[in-house]
Amino acid sequence: MEKENKYRTVIGLETHVELSTATKMFCGCRLSFGDEKNINTCPVCLGHPGSLPVTNKKAVEYALKIALALNCRINKYTIFHRKNYFYPDMPKNYQISQYDIPLGVEGYLDVDMETYVRRVGITRVHMEEDTGKLLHTGTTGRISESSSSIVDFNRAGTPLIEIVSEPDITSPEEAREYLIKLRNLILFLDVSDCSMEEGSLRCDANVSVTGKKGNKIGTKTEIKNLNSFKFLQKGLEYEVKRQIKVLESNERVVQQTRHYDSKTGTTKALRSKEEAHDYRYFPEPDLVPICLEDGVIEEVRKTIPELPSRKAERFKAEYGLSGDDCMFIANDRDMADYFEECCKCYQNPAKIANWLMGDYSALLNKEKITIKKSRITPASLCDMLRIMDEGKISSRIAKSVFEEMFNTGKDPASIIENRGLEQISDGAVLEPIIDEVIGENPEPVEEFRSGKEKALGFLIGKVMAKTGGKANPQLANEIIRKKIS
Repeated sequence: MEKENKYRTVIGLETHVELSTATKMFCGCRLSFGDEKNINTCPVCLGHPGSLPVTNKKAVEYALKIALALNCRINKYTIFHRKNYFYPDMPKNYQISQYDIPLGVEGYLDVDMETYVRRVGITRVHMEEDTGKLLHTGTTGRISESSSSIVDFNRAGTPLIEIVSEPDITSPEEAREYLIKLRNLILFLDVSDCSMEEGSLRCDANVSVTGKKGNKIGTKTEIKNLNSFKFLQKGLEYEVKRQIKVLESNERVVQQTRHYDSKTGTTKALRSKEEAHDYRYFPEPDLVPICLEDGVIEEVRKTIPELPSRKAERFKAEYGLSGDDCMFIANDRDMADYFEECCKCYQNPAKIANWLMGDYSALLNKEKITIKKSRITPASLCDMLRIMDEGKISSRIAKSVFEEMFNTGKDPASIIENRGLEQISDGAVLEPIIDEVIGENPEPVEEFRSGKEKALGFLIGKVMAKTGGKANPQLANEIIRKKIS
């Protein structure tokens, strides 16, 4: 840690986002994930001679939406370029992208780090098409360990947005929080599913380490294969330590592209980047320029929903939740909508929030689904909370009921009735059970009489066990105290 304090870390992220349009960026082929290989292709996305691309209007609108949400200045006149390079997953041997006139520039994203806010500049937001996908034979799927590769062109031509940040990020933790906030923002815009597992959100990181004195940025390396928030942070942590070790040895950090290996937690050199590629950009001759009128920009701006930071502020003012609770719920658009639906039929926002953040989130994470796909409707959750308020079930029983609601979609009242779970709040029923507990546990009874309050909790626990958790704990408490005080 002492060595790390002598150095300054500089990080910039390049994030690629696949848009959820119905068709590809420059042709009518439908978008899909997991389809049979090479069935969603045509002469345009395969680059056949004489085929002509046409820009997807919806993709431009989605890209504009992202640029506006990231506070970018919009270039009203923007064009596409050809980025020329050869690689097997590029059927045209060039990629249609944007170069010197991107759609959005000079934006920013504020990242809340609890004790401070890091404003990360957005250098550019530009449109391009995705490449195909190389599938490497072998058990690991790595090119270095395979004997052959298969090219699947289904993904080639998918609308892709690249978001390039300024080198304003100063730690792996900040990088992780930046990517989380960026993903949440794009999910709120409803322009991409941002699935890192399926590759619709991908991130590369540029990182350098230099001495704290002066403003000079050190030699950077680019890290690939950062397909989760955890891997982004872990990969950057390793690379920062590696570069510090190189500098401490009086050696030179080499500019190169590196691959993050999640199994070993290390980065490995892929190729040198000492000399920049000459992509020989030139304007795409088959596509007309895009000219955005003020009215079009404003119409798209109106479609931007209330974003997470603004929503969290409103939740705090309107529902009286804590800042952390507000951010937890507001960062997930579906959960925020679910929360507000619950608040319409149950007047205890804090209690709703506690269930959403606790048992509900635990079950969603366990099943790896979103709240939108859950079987529990807002009305059913509110029904269960009202049943608890009426004293018909204890909080312990409620957890069991809730889990069955989650698994089956049944309403809480029918679950409680079918399983005979209604809380015992009749003193006449509880008294003989309590007499048994007192008779079977003379030592805790004497401990309570001598002033040890914890002994009462033990006795109540025994009553709950005998009643299968159905005893009203408050009533059991009152009866036990009365009998043994």
